Amino acid sequence: WGPMHWGHAVSKDLLHWQHLPIALYPDSLGYIFSGSVVVDTKNSSGFKDGAEDPLVAIFTYHNMAGEKAGTRNFQTQGLAYSTDKGRHWTKYSGNPVIKNPGNKDFRDPKVFWHEPTRHWIMSLAVGDRIQFYHSTDLKDWSLTSDFGIKEGSHGGVWECPDLFPLAVEGSTETKWVLIVSIGNGAPNGGSGTQYFVGDFDGRNFVNAQPANTERWIDYGTDNYAGVTWSNVPDDKRLFLGWMSNWQYARDVPTEKWRSAMTLPRQLRLVKTGDKYFVSSVPVTGLKNTRVNQKPHAITTTIFTAGPLAEIILEVDGQKTTSPSFAIELLNDKSEKITVGYNDSNHTYFIDRTQAGSTSFSPVFAARETAPRLTDAKIMKLHIFTDRSSIEVFADDGLTCLTAIYFPSADFTKMRLVKDTGEIVFLKNEWYGLKSVW
Repeated sequence: WGPMHWGHAVSKDLLHWQHLPIALYPDSLGYIFSGSVVVDTKNSSGFKDGAEDPLVAIFTYHNMAGEKAGTRNFQTQGLAYSTDKGRHWTKYSGNPVIKNPGNKDFRDPKVFWHEPTRHWIMSLAVGDRIQFYHSTDLKDWSLTSDFGIKEGSHGGVWECPDLFPLAVEGSTETKWVLIVSIGNGAPNGGSGTQYFVGDFDGRNFVNAQPANTERWIDYGTDNYAGVTWSNVPDDKRLFLGWMSNWQYARDVPTEKWRSAMTLPRQLRLVKTGDKYFVSSVPVTGLKNTRVNQKPHAITTTIFTAGPLAEIILEVDGQKTTSPSFAIELLNDKSEKITVGYNDSNHTYFIDRTQAGSTSFSPVFAARETAPRLTDAKIMKLHIFTDRSSIEVFADDGLTCLTAIYFPSADFTKMRLVKDTGEIVFLKNEWYGLKSVW
């Protein structure tokens, strides 16, 4: 942890990234904390200089001197702009554009253009709630409303909001989704990302679910602070999260780097009865990283698989007589990571208690669980493994689990573990994957 900058990388597929020089450096107003970037196609900001539409970055300034002095207004919001597709950035001379009225936690602006009201909309995390601001030029902002003081989970400070519309799958209905990361109190401990589904009129967000309802983007311990891209082709809503947890993020046994990002995911909105759920599925471009285009099957006998793998399972629940099962990834050091389904309590799980180094944190060695949110007869599991992470998408992404681990040697073996009885697979596939690094 140190003086925060904004890095910069570009990609054509969200998998292979080209790192570019640092975009934003700290200055006299503070470190550069989280935020977002918009394309100002109408030049509402007046920053355009040349043929390119300006990119405008909206970010939080974090003034360390103010924090150390015990003040409560050390976080403010600033702007920077680029007229060459983000290669060079200029700080706005009028920063900060939103001053702090006295809130210790006042950060993470996420901005989008709201065409019905012809305003820019900002979602801002303010302690135990989200505040909404609007602007016509990205420079002058007015507070319109807040949301959340008695909604959802409040086990920790609220962070990294994101508000966007999603069409309900298989219908003509559209609802608004508000993502909020929370510093503590997630289902398996520590930090996590919750969401709300409701309506937004350009000024107010109204939750369509009961206030005490908790919905989670990912039930694992290691998917936090994710936000989405705007203006993606085909109106897709693509999400990328930070793969760690504030319980141990500063202590993980890494060397030249600390933490990684999740796989990019497409978010979808589904409705079951009167309940709305956001599902997450891996982007389709991941198929291009497969080493073998013809799948292999997973068996109960240990076989060589390699640490980078994609697993696709579909289980026929009506014919299966061994409804609880797991996949074990193993190495020659008697270490393993286990992922599976427990039919007795209808939960998916990741068990990393024997997955390698755990001494750096008293809470790291754990079995993480997540509820199955459907009673569909066909159970689907889509799993991606890397050298030190696993990402699980169950039932077309209704339930997700993400976890990191630190084995002393790569997991290069795999096997299926089951109860007595038979598992009837409609799909049983695994593929080796090429590194995208």
